[in-house]
Amino acid sequence: MDEARAREVLAAAGLGTAAAGRVTTGPAAAGGDSAELLALGENAVFAVGDLVVKVGRDATHHPELLARAEREVAIAGWLAGCGIPAVRAAETAPRFVAGHPVTVWHRLPAALRPAGPRDLAELLRLVHSLPSPPFTLPRRELLGGVERWLRLAGDAIDPADAAYLRARRDGFADAAAALTPHLSPGPIHGDALPRNVHIGPDGPVLVDLETFSADFREHDLVVMALSRDRYGMPAEQYDAFAEAYGWDVREWDGCAVLRGARETASCAWVAQHAPANPKALEEFRRRVASLRDGDAEVRWYPF
Repeated sequence: MDEARAREVLAAAGLGTAAAGRVTTGPAAAGGDSAELLALGENAVFAVGDLVVKVGRDATHHPELLARAEREVAIAGWLAGCGIPAVRAAETAPRFVAGHPVTVWHRLPAALRPAGPRDLAELLRLVHSLPSPPFTLPRRELLGGVERWLRLAGDAIDPADAAYLRARRDGFADAAAALTPHLSPGPIHGDALPRNVHIGPDGPVLVDLETFSADFREHDLVVMALSRDRYGMPAEQYDAFAEAYGWDVREWDGCAVLRGARETASCAWVAQHAPANPKALEEFRRRVASLRDGDAEVRWYPF
């Protein structure tokens, strides 16, 4: 899905033209040209007046994408009822427009500052204190996309590297299934990074709820440990995160297993971009080489 297609869906949904802080729908919104594109990735995210609209990928042959959008809206309502500071849905259910799930959200005020690790830790403490919601959350399937991403990579990557990652996937899936958690399992964010925290006038707010799951709470903490070791997070920032949360996941003997699973998934995710992006191919090779060499401190980079 590119920006042009996302704007077509936005217009078909009758969302697009902002006027006096409100959203005009119907013929006046056709084209969606006044909507500001905020992000284009798994979803296209637009600012439209005082709302944010997320256009998902075509779900015609992938009903799980509509189910995910429905779950994200339900999670937002549940978090609101629990008093957790998180992004709020403006509509109680997704729209299904031209085969795409479309969700509508209240736009947050401008950020006062970038979020930091301590802000994230404070929100995770709240989320990790929650009981299960009145609907089913999925498990956090870190390795579920590996096969699809490697298939998308095709001949752009060395078949030996693809076979190596498949073997790692299988090994870490078995190892993860045998883990005993230190913390009580329950709701988790699933992609717990400072980029998914917004600092508004009332304090930190959790955003991007698509990966909310029910699983080991340690999943949310290993992300930051990996950020320290692989992505250049300063040690003092990680220490502040662990202190604010109240526990350092690296003390848990299962940390290496979840870290290994996440590293495997991260390599495969990069692989899918290799056919069209030479920098992605270079980064893929760097990551796989570091795994093969058993070097846990080689820096990984965006591309």
